[in-house]
Amino acid sequence: MRAFITGVAGASLTAEERGFLKEADPWGLIVFARNVGDGSSLRRLVEECRAALGRNAPVLIDQEGGRVQRLRPPLCPNYPPGAAYGAVYDRDRDAGLRAAKLGARLIAADLAQFGIDVDCLPLADVPVSGADPIIGDRAYGLEPAKVAAIAGAIAAGLLEGGVLPVLKHIPGHGRATADSHEQLPVVKTDRATLEATDFAAFRPLAGLPLGMTAHVVFTAFDPAAPATSSATIVGEVIRHSIGFRGLLMSDDVSMGALSGSLGERTRAAIAAGCDMVLHCNGKMEEMVAVAGQAPLLVGQARRRADAALALRRAAAPIDLATSRAEFLDLMAGAWVPEAAAQRA
Repeated sequence: MRAFITGVAGASLTAEERGFLKEADPWGLIVFARNVGDGSSLRRLVEECRAALGRNAPVLIDQEGGRVQRLRPPLCPNYPPGAAYGAVYDRDRDAGLRAAKLGARLIAADLAQFGIDVDCLPLADVPVSGADPIIGDRAYGLEPAKVAAIAGAIAAGLLEGGVLPVLKHIPGHGRATADSHEQLPVVKTDRATLEATDFAAFRPLAGLPLGMTAHVVFTAFDPAAPATSSATIVGEVIRHSIGFRGLLMSDDVSMGALSGSLGERTRAAIAAGCDMVLHCNGKMEEMVAVAGQAPLLVGQARRRADAALALRRAAAPIDLATSRAEFLDLMAGAWVPEAAAQRA
């Protein structure tokens, strides 16, 4: 088993992809809208990938709600962006936390239909004025304690539904003035401010099983390398200051923020201290390049991976109709599902 997560190209597995999965043996798979098809084809794709790997490999998805939601109606309902939970929290803290947990629990129930057992959620990014809108209303608020509380509720809801959460984007993407999908953001904020704001939102969540790095440079710690490929930031900030104990995966190494070949990006992330490399776009040439440089999953990285998967549980019972009605009641005034559907 190798220390990377891969995507595939479409709604069904090709013979070439099946052979790649068997030979390269990635730890897990990530699915996107291009893989969805109809409900039965997505479930079949997940089953085929696991069969090719010969084990119950984790299958990831970005199912946040709002702008970032790979499964949409009619397969799954639309869900609110993170800021809507923040709005409910502001008028009633307990209601906001209940809404966040319940929303995540309902998302977990949706994902279970397709065999998906890992969601790249919650975010603990804290946006600031002037930042690029890539985070924007995906964030739960502007205060670290509020962000951490809502993120914790979302993680709890996912776990209750049998889905593992992935904490992102460590140690923070909220100050980035560029979209890391396109270019490398550079944050020049001083250490004390970062410790008190951006990093503070992640500390209460340090015990979550999985985390994802930010492709962001923090010049106060490393003048050149983004967090994903900075041994200083992974060691000094993510593992020490934040205290994150779970498996640390890179954000997608095919994103525009990173430089060098896919093999070089993979080696740099692993050398910096990432346990796992994420590659998403399903392009076979790139998949082969990443697999060729991803190490075997051994040692501490393997122990963290195994500890995360050991948390997979059967979902707790839920009355979906009652829970969805309660959820909509909690979100009233902060989010209108019909409007969300029109924007999708």
